[in-house]
Amino acid sequence: MTVVSSTEFAINQNRYFDMAMKEHVFVQRGNNMFHLLCTNIDDMTVKERVWYEPDADFYRSVTKDELLKGINEDIDNFFANK
Repeated sequence: MTVVSSTEFAINQNRYFDMAMKEHVFVQRGNNMFHLLCTNIDDMTVKERVWYEPDADFYRSVTKDELLKGINEDIDNFFANK
């Protein structure tokens, strides 16, 4: 793993791009850290769409009407107790 400053990266970009093919390279700029990741663009091309079926969490979720009703009840309770 290599961590370099943004200035060092700007001066030696080719070096760090080559390093990123073999190891993790991080560029630090202020409080932010950027990870250089080498990937082949063909691997990222979408070949087909994949549709997923809803899972159990989806069926346990509340509707927007149920959510709004609960929010309104909470607001009413808040002001009733003031």
